[in-house]
Amino acid sequence: MTLMSIKNDGHPRRRRRGADEARREAVASARRMLIKDGPTAITLKAVANDIGVTHANLIHHFQSAAGLQASVMSSMVRDLTDALAVAIAKLRSDAGAPRALVDEVFDAFDEGGAARLAAWIVMSGDLELLEPVREAVQDLVEAIHDKFAQEGETSRRRITAAVLFIALCAFGDAIVGPALRNMLEREDDSARKIVSRLLPTFLF
Repeated sequence: MTLMSIKNDGHPRRRRRGADEARREAVASARRMLIKDGPTAITLKAVANDIGVTHANLIHHFQSAAGLQASVMSSMVRDLTDALAVAIAKLRSDAGAPRALVDEVFDAFDEGGAARLAAWIVMSGDLELLEPVREAVQDLVEAIHDKFAQEGETSRRRITAAVLFIALCAFGDAIVGPALRNMLEREDDSARKIVSRLLPTFLF
């Protein structure tokens, strides 16, 4: 792919890039658009203009807007599973207080637009795209069990209820939290505080 830039004399200049680099730049651009303006903003024309390439170049690499969107989804699902893995590692190595766990899961959904991604996938109806997240969610259940088992007998059903509670709240907070908090005049971390206070009722 060839990238267009501007010379000092005002004329366009092209920079040769490999296919992998070109795809990475296009996906990164599309992710920024998703986070800022939602999935409808991701078009081949918009991404081509953003990174300074031709529409035909993007067609060559992604075949269609749907192909580009699928690549964005895959990239963000990988990041979500990585973020959950970090939460699990910290839970196993740190004190594991409820607020620390809640912060990690909320951050996993909020940072990088993961909640917008999940909403997009659900609305598209292609839930198989979320399949890579399954293992990370199951690992989170195991990590919570390992951490809090010492506090008393905790059934797997109660732990999965806790994970469901945290994940649903984290997803909702990332999508509509800012608007709702503004309406209710609540502080930025109010949802996290509420979930942290209620979480022990699921585990103990």
